[in-house]
Amino acid sequence: MDVDIAIVGAGIAGLSCAQQLQQAGYRVAVLEKSRGVGGRLATRRLPHDRADHGTCYLSPKGELFRELIAHLLERDVVQVWTDTAYTLNRDRALQASPDRIPRYVAPDGMSAIAKYLTTGLDLRFSQRVIGLELTSDQTSDQTWTLAIENTQPDAAAASTLKASAVLIAIPAPQAVILLEPLEKTIVSTELIQPLRSVEFDPCIVVMAGYSEDCLQQWQATYGDVKAIAVQHPDLGWIGLDSSKRRTSCQPIFVVQSTAEFANQFLDTADLSPVGQKLLQAAAEQLLPWLATPEWMQVHRWRYSFPATPLSDRYWSAATTAPLVCAGDWCGGMRVENALLSGLSAADYLNQQMGDRAIATPQFWQAM
Repeated sequence: MDVDIAIVGAGIAGLSCAQQLQQAGYRVAVLEKSRGVGGRLATRRLPHDRADHGTCYLSPKGELFRELIAHLLERDVVQVWTDTAYTLNRDRALQASPDRIPRYVAPDGMSAIAKYLTTGLDLRFSQRVIGLELTSDQTSDQTWTLAIENTQPDAAAASTLKASAVLIAIPAPQAVILLEPLEKTIVSTELIQPLRSVEFDPCIVVMAGYSEDCLQQWQATYGDVKAIAVQHPDLGWIGLDSSKRRTSCQPIFVVQSTAEFANQFLDTADLSPVGQKLLQAAAEQLLPWLATPEWMQVHRWRYSFPATPLSDRYWSAATTAPLVCAGDWCGGMRVENALLSGLSAADYLNQQMGDRAIATPQFWQAM
């Protein structure tokens, strides 16, 4: 056996599950198709700066997530960004949120949170899992064989990895594609059907840089406003992303679209005109110069926000060798739900594989 548990996907669900199980003594490998971690905790590296083009901030609701945020505060991974979010309503009136809840960000980019959670893990980048096969070894125990494609250019041929259990921590539509070859023979259609019911809203995100004069105009007009939810057919959210950094070369704004807007352009090859259209809408709602940045980059999220999440915190295939799915789409749609899903999946896998003692209820207490 190569590892005890193979985890597909290095988002918060996969990383939290991996940490919890590794601290219980299991051999865990995390396979990630890209060259970075975090999933929607994504940060784009720019020539002289960075910008968060995924989750823009964290506002913990439950006790466990508050504990993790407190731990990250102590380690200087996150800091309070603002305690007030604003809404621009349809008549362009700006209203402050009635609550005064701290919104947390990572000064080095939101992906720094995920990078911190990789400490000590066996993390394998550019490894796309393209197939799963359930086999029996010489002792008649069933194990999983994962077929892996190396996504690096000029990479070696596909490889395999054997594991006693598998956690799939990727968006449900992608998990379904991986599971469909097992349907009816290993996993029943009835069990897979809940995964097919999970739908995601897409989002198109623009990152744009402006001159220092623009920042002065923004502050003269909007003061210390850093985050604005917009009631508009095309615009979902606008944030002054550069205000998260300890130092920044220039003002950078991040503009997120609505799902309706993103659906119109989801398969457009060249997103530059789409990004320009979003900036033009932002300029019409806020300040004219938002339409003319010094530079811009556009990102497409096909699986941005779970629109119809599962009610359970994880999904199990009920196979002899455990096969589980987890993610923010299990029990909710936030990063917090991804954490809870990963921890719940870890508890389930631990029970299925020997119920080892986990020294601390939360893995970060031992980090």
